[in-house]
Amino acid sequence: MLYMPGSNGRALDKARTLAADCLILDLEDSVSPESKQQARSQVVDSLEAGGYGYREIIVRTNSLDSPWAIDDFLSLAKSGTAPDGILIPKISSATEVCDAIVQIDAAGCHRDIGIWLMAETPRCILSIAEIASAHPRLRGLVLGTSDLAKETRVRHTPDRLGFIAALNLCVYAARANGLEVIDGVQLDLEDEQALRFSCLQGRDLGFDGKSLIHPRQLAIANEVFAPSAEEQAAATEIISGFELAEKEGKGVVVINGKLVEALHVEEAKRCLALAAAIRSQS
Repeated sequence: MLYMPGSNGRALDKARTLAADCLILDLEDSVSPESKQQARSQVVDSLEAGGYGYREIIVRTNSLDSPWAIDDFLSLAKSGTAPDGILIPKISSATEVCDAIVQIDAAGCHRDIGIWLMAETPRCILSIAEIASAHPRLRGLVLGTSDLAKETRVRHTPDRLGFIAALNLCVYAARANGLEVIDGVQLDLEDEQALRFSCLQGRDLGFDGKSLIHPRQLAIANEVFAPSAEEQAAATEIISGFELAEKEGKGVVVINGKLVEALHVEEAKRCLALAAAIRSQS
């Protein structure tokens, strides 16, 4: 997921050619107060112009307690083309989730728009189980580690040790409620090693992908979160080996010295499906 400042028209145009699975057209942190109206207009114009292909388009609005959120919702409601999702920042309780959706609906936004939430406050992390199950229109969580760092005084260390509890809790809450969950950003654009580490760490913690702040970060994120050739070959072997063992009536399936059960086959099929989806976008 690549953040694109709503106030930067050139960036919104360029986004149509970038290898991102999802674009977050931002009306919040990357837009100054005096540029809010311009950003709204440019985001709506970009939505209506289309041309983003397979890319999922999510608009991050301003927080509910800001003076701009209602106008954000009204602008999106007037757009001839609805985004795929609306990302709400600074959510801290299940009640706020429901209040946000009431305001979005009251503004006249299309009711099929999925709702995404930023997990970026201490109260949000401590209530994430209730928040993730607050409404059937929820589609996913995006970690806001920069805001979490500010609120908790956790430092941005290379191993991200101070964020591990929050990262784990959000993954568990997402999985328990059938939501997607996206890891937070890597702020240092020059440190590719740190970006690769955080992508690998996020993938291994169970995240579905990485939120990014610059196009130059796309290649590493795509590489890390895509199934490797070795993983695809192993997945194919697991599926075929398990099916063969079932046909032969074997109660225990062992492939390359490892016990294989139905849950491993399910994960192998997910791996191949993900690889196929990535190929379809090229």
